Amino acid sequence: MIEHPERVDQFKQDIAAMQVRDPAAGRDRLFMRGGLTLMIIGVIVAIAGYVQSNGTTNPLGQRDAIIIALIGVAVTVVGSALFLRGSIAGFLRFWLARLIYEQKAQTDRVVDKLNP
Repeated sequence: MIEHPERVDQFKQDIAAMQVRDPAAGRDRLFMRGGLTLMIIGVIVAIAGYVQSNGTTNPLGQRDAIIIALIGVAVTVVGSALFLRGSIAGFLRFWLARLIYEQKAQTDRVVDKLNP
């Protein structure tokens, strides 16, 4: 629900006027891609460990395969955390910019009311 479309346009213009390049955006994209890659690799390693453990009757080989599968699960969890960190960072960065803009607008309104 957008109550004031002119405020949204003004916000977009103000952000564009800042012309500030965000160095963390590339890092966040790297975290997202790296996390997604680790999740895929972790799932593949876990499945390979499972298949290897079922393919033998040797208990020592099965235990080794179980360890490999657990390493795959751990890699998947780390990848998920990196992906989540990268995706939330972009949202929080926009949210903070919007909060600062709204506080500035509120302060301007209060000052205008105090100084007629």
